[in-house]
Amino acid sequence: MTKETEDGAAAPAPVPVRRRSRKRKVLLGVAALLAVGVIAAGGVGWWAVDHYTDRVERIPNAFPTHLPAAAQPSASAGGETFLLVGVDSRSDLPTTGKNAKAPEWTYGAQRSDTMMLVHLPKDHSSAYVVSLPRDSWVDIPGHGTAKLNAAFSWGGPPLLIDTVQRLTDVKVDHLAVIDWDGFKRLTDAVGGVDLTVDGTRRHMNGTQALVYVRERHSLPRGDLDRTHRQQYFLRAVLSKVMDPGTLSNPLKAGQVLSRLTESVSVDDRLGNGDLRDLLWSSRGIRPAGMVFMNAPVTGTGMIKGQSVVLLDRTKDRILWDAMRKDSLKAYVAGHRTDRLGASTP
Repeated sequence: MTKETEDGAAAPAPVPVRRRSRKRKVLLGVAALLAVGVIAAGGVGWWAVDHYTDRVERIPNAFPTHLPAAAQPSASAGGETFLLVGVDSRSDLPTTGKNAKAPEWTYGAQRSDTMMLVHLPKDHSSAYVVSLPRDSWVDIPGHGTAKLNAAFSWGGPPLLIDTVQRLTDVKVDHLAVIDWDGFKRLTDAVGGVDLTVDGTRRHMNGTQALVYVRERHSLPRGDLDRTHRQQYFLRAVLSKVMDPGTLSNPLKAGQVLSRLTESVSVDDRLGNGDLRDLLWSSRGIRPAGMVFMNAPVTGTGMIKGQSVVLLDRTKDRILWDAMRKDSLKAYVAGHRTDRLGASTP
């Protein structure tokens, strides 16, 4: 028996999914970058690196296998690229982290609301965060054309990674996923965040921040403004963790890291030693030095009765080429980009 997609077309039958244990959930980038700020600034001793990297859980089989040669992008010229994913889970139970009580992926039960490619250059001088709008109209292997967020719904992490790699021809080195339950706990772990919205400064807890980053219908540019809200939130969380009030208090810093690791995991390609190297080499990165932008688009439209975002394939190729060549610093300096400003709608 077949299911129907958002546009009424028949979707492939559900693929049997092995229920994963609580120790097979995912997130990498957010936790790693947050931990960098605490550890590098000396809020806790270097012993914490061993302690906390050992607590981070791993997930196997997150990457696509048996792909044709044409679908396998070459390694970048330098640095590493992470795919960060925020999942809109229809489960009332957490699906990521140590407290997970439901499988992270069930056919049709989750869609990826947030997708960011994060590139750390070889010199680790900064971090470049490029958002892929969830409503981007793309080719999904084996499923035809659809919104990008449907890839996770239909095939979980492997299909989403395969889709993004074919779209960008950029090799995804590591995957990062968090559901909304984990999102709220991460926000509350740092005591909430302060965001300036429409000229007004607001303090938001986890529940309030979730409403903020998920809103799109009232925003002038819809999905494009929502991606900037997500970027703005991530920058605010990083700044909060790196605040002297956190860094100067070993107990508080340790408590924040402990709470964070309850919500996160990494793919099993990243061992403890690799994660420690990542933390150490990225210790100089600060939120103010990170570049947040949207992938270039030509606008929005209606396809098969759905409101979609139309990617600018010509301009996108230039961006993805810069990411592959580890030359995003030069790209940002020489091209107009849809970048995150001091605040956002």
